Amino acid sequence: MYTKLFVATAVALSAMGTFAHADDDAALTGAAGGAVTGAVIGGPVGAVIGGAVGLTAGAALQKPPREVITYVEEQPIPEDTIVIQQPIVVGKPLPSNVIVQPVPSNERFAYAVVNKQRVIVDPQTNTVIQVVE
Repeated sequence: MYTKLFVATAVALSAMGTFAHADDDAALTGAAGGAVTGAVIGGPVGAVIGGAVGLTAGAALQKPPREVITYVEEQPIPEDTIVIQQPIVVGKPLPSNVIVQPVPSNERFAYAVVNKQRVIVDPQTNTVIQVVE
């Protein structure tokens, strides 16, 4: 069974490789996760469908432009930042109790300070796009 899962995942990822750019980590991560999940649930056909869905979801997390990153880097870290127990993961939404602030120059991005870390998020879904180091 695991051999079939591995082969199905490899086939799905190689078929989708033409749709994603090599530097688009979110898209490739989404494709891989979707393919594995799809293969577990629906076998080889599920791997292809799950990979395509994951690729689309990952590609939707577009990297913020430099001016957005600079803006977020320049924002002060408040003394009373919210602390969450789960790790902050690119591609995963922040908990609903985290309040995000819009980036004034670009409405497609927002940011939050969580666990004393600045993160750039999609304001519609609160999905983490980038952790600003």
